[in-house]
Amino acid sequence: QVQVAESGGGSVEAGGSLRLSCTASGSAARTYCLTWFRQAPGKERAWVALVDSNGRTTYTDSVKGRWTLSRDNAKDTLSLQMNSLKVEDTAMYYCAAAAPYFTGLCPKTPPEYRYWGQGTQVVVSS
Repeated sequence: QVQVAESGGGSVEAGGSLRLSCTASGSAARTYCLTWFRQAPGKERAWVALVDSNGRTTYTDSVKGRWTLSRDNAKDTLSLQMNSLKVEDTAMYYCAAAAPYFTGLCPKTPPEYRYWGQGTQVVVSS
């Protein structure tokens, strides 16, 4: 069993920054993929970024160069530094945890994730 919780959302103007945090607790959390998804009104939940148990990160193209993902295994904490925010980044942001595929790669689709936080809202205004 893994417990996941997010925090750090808020309202900012375009060009500003936010830092989201996620805590994934439980004995197996350090071996899991930790991933950020987001969902805007009327849109499907979309993958944003992930980090595997070795600290390797992967980002969707729209946030590369703007955002940085990191994990602290000692504290079971995931951080997402969100710089140069855009209006289109407005969404509910969710942290999720899942075991990797047998290949060692991490999934990028919501159905593959068993453990979810409740979400934290990000609103970017112009």
